[in-house]
Amino acid sequence: MIPDYGREFAGKRVLITGAAGVIGRWTAEAFRAQGAELLLSDARAEPLTELGEALGAHTAVADLSTADGVAALIAALDERWRSADILINNAGVYPRTPLATTDRAAVERILDINVIAPYQLAQHVIGTMTREGVRGCVVNLTSGAAKRPTRTGGVYAASKAALEMLTRSLALEAGEAGIRVVAVGPGFAPGSEVSELPTDHVAKMRAGIPLGRTSGPNDAPAAILWLCSGAASFVTGTTLDVDGGRTAGDFVPAARQNGSAN
Repeated sequence: MIPDYGREFAGKRVLITGAAGVIGRWTAEAFRAQGAELLLSDARAEPLTELGEALGAHTAVADLSTADGVAALIAALDERWRSADILINNAGVYPRTPLATTDRAAVERILDINVIAPYQLAQHVIGTMTREGVRGCVVNLTSGAAKRPTRTGGVYAASKAALEMLTRSLALEAGEAGIRVVAVGPGFAPGSEVSELPTDHVAKMRAGIPLGRTSGPNDAPAAILWLCSGAASFVTGTTLDVDGGRTAGDFVPAARQNGSAN
C-alpha cells in the first residue's frame, strides 16, 4: 500500500521515461494518484498514448537510443514546463547478449539507453532546477544485476553498475543546490519485459526471492515516492533495492536445503 502524502505531490512536475513499461506505468499511476502533473515518455507510441489518455498526462514519444530522441524529449520538457520537479529515469533495455554473438552496435544501444540518456536528461534537469531554485529529485531505475550479473547479461549488468555509480557522482555535484539524486532497484516483475516470459522461468525467479513473491504494483512506486518526498530529504547518492531480498545473497529455500541434506 502506498501512503497518502496529502498535498505534497500536488502539482509537482514529474517526467517519467519508459512510462509504457510495467514499472513506468505503476509509477505514473502512483504519482497521478497523489495529484502530480505528468510528462510521460516512451519509444512506443500506441501504449504511451493510451496511458496518457487514461491518466490525463502529457506524452512525448522519444527513442532514447538516439541523440535526436533525447534532444526531442528535452525539447518537449522545455516546451511544457521548462523545469521539472522530479525526473524518473526508468527507460531501459535488457537484451540477452552472449559474448560470442554481441556486436558493437548492440553494446552501444544498451549503453545509450541505460546510461547515456539518463545522464543527459539528469544533466539538463539538474541544470534547470539549479537555475530556477527548484530543490528537486532525480531517481534512476537500476537493477540487482548491477550487483549480481547473470550469464549472457554482462553488458546490461555493466550498464546498471555504471548507472549506480553515476547516481552517486551526480548526487555529489547536485547536493549544494539542494537537489537529491537516488536510485531504486526494483524486484523481478513478470510483466516488466516486452516479451512474454515462460511460466517455468517466472517460477524459477520467484524461487530465488527470500520473501517468496515477485514485485507488485505498489513495491517500486512506494519506494520512489518516499525517496522523492520530504520524508527522505536527507537521502541522496544511494541505491534502495526493493527486490524481496533477491540481491542480498544466494538464497536456497529451507525445504530444498533439508532435502539435499538427506
